[in-house]
Amino acid sequence: MEYVIVTGTSRGIGFELSKLLADAGYKVLALSRNEKPIKSLNHKNIEAFSFDVSSVEDRDDLSNYLKDKKGNVIALINNAGKLINKPFLELTEEEFMAVYEVNVFGVAAMTRLIIPFMDKNAHVLTISSMGGIQGSAKFPGLSAYSSSKGAVLTLTELLAEEFKETGPAFNALALGAVQTEMLEEAFPGYEAPVSAKEMAEYIMDFALKGQKMYNGKILQVSSSTP
Repeated sequence: MEYVIVTGTSRGIGFELSKLLADAGYKVLALSRNEKPIKSLNHKNIEAFSFDVSSVEDRDDLSNYLKDKKGNVIALINNAGKLINKPFLELTEEEFMAVYEVNVFGVAAMTRLIIPFMDKNAHVLTISSMGGIQGSAKFPGLSAYSSSKGAVLTLTELLAEEFKETGPAFNALALGAVQTEMLEEAFPGYEAPVSAKEMAEYIMDFALKGQKMYNGKILQVSSSTP
């Protein structure tokens, strides 16, 4: 069975992306701590799991599921993200670590888990942020979030080099403002020029085809600041 795996599917881009992929006929494993929104779709092509990318037990369960199904993963879309908007001196060590647990360590762990279920032509696509791009506009309160998004960009480049002979391909999209709940947390009241569904359409196309043209690349997908 061929699967596309999407993390962070309870809302925003991940939710819309799962729907679009499923409607296009792909078997989607939709992973999110809150699986109820995506399960409520009752879509025949979506398997929704309550899943925390930072949980060893949850990752073991996913690995066993794929082994049982003899799963072949054609694309892993690392979309799950955690954001805390708080001045640096007010951030606790636990809060800073919590952001990295999802945005960096969770991405690394998921990628390590899924690679054995992929072939040379598969694609690991990580959703990052313009805030992680060196030299881009930076904003107070996002020290943990934006620095974590920078970390996975470098990780993407390194993994592409390490697996360039055997595959899969690794790329990352650094997104600008998209109208989601997370944007509201970062920039209350800001109206983005792009909807979650519009960005999901772009991500779906890139996740399925982008590895033919790109490997180890960071693409900036933004028409605004932030």
